[in-house]
Amino acid sequence: MENKRFLTAQDVMEMLEVSLSYAYKLIRRLNAELESEGFVTIKGCVSTQYFIERIYGLSIDKEVG
Repeated sequence: MENKRFLTAQDVMEMLEVSLSYAYKLIRRLNAELESEGFVTIKGCVSTQYFIERIYGLSIDKEVG
């Protein structure tokens, strides 16, 4: 996947092989976590860096896979 700052629900769905509705649910959950820490979020998108850290437990500097 190309380098993107934000992932859409479609991206999350393809990466995790889940339904689109679950991808949206996951994005809402991750964005709620970010908002509670004081970050501004965009509906329907999640920071790629934060997604990788929370889902895979890796920093953006480490390779996923």
